[in-house]
Amino acid sequence: MTQLDSIMAANRDFIKPDAFPPLPKAPKKQIAIFTCMDTRLVDFLEPAMGILRGEAKVIKNAGNTLVDPMSGAVIRSLVAGIFMLGVDEVFVIGHRDCGMAEIDADSVKQDMISRGISPDVIDIHVPDLKQWLGIFSNPIQNIERVVKIIRHNPLIPKDVPIHGLLFCPNDGHLDIVINGYTQQSFASTLI
Repeated sequence: MTQLDSIMAANRDFIKPDAFPPLPKAPKKQIAIFTCMDTRLVDFLEPAMGILRGEAKVIKNAGNTLVDPMSGAVIRSLVAGIFMLGVDEVFVIGHRDCGMAEIDADSVKQDMISRGISPDVIDIHVPDLKQWLGIFSNPIQNIERVVKIIRHNPLIPKDVPIHGLLFCPNDGHLDIVINGYTQQSFASTLI
């Protein structure tokens, strides 16, 4: 059985008539969460925050990084959430032990080449692979950087608090890195 077959079989078992009432598109709690795509956060981060299905817009990418701060998909999604769906607070949530803090761009490039991607294609389309991947060395500093980028983006209203939190994928606790109500950084208390 392939992965696709397995997923479709699970879906057939999952679907129950009238088990899932329709929900509105707008998040019930008017928040957006921008976080990492790490599999350890699935079905763990939102419950740790007291967030249920339909209560928040969740945006994910590798390392919760911003590599195109003006026209990238994250900013576009936040703008859509704020202006079309009533989002009035943003939570940037990084996590301890993030894989993006451990990646070596040269190794990734070599892996890409060994899987058939032309080095010329890489060099032309992503001349700075490290920047394009959004590699960072410290999750707290990444959270601070991303909050700052979002906060200073001219498309994001100044009355929208941008919070920065650090999540532990082992036990589920959250630490405040930046309080978006005051834009005060608490990173020094986490070190």
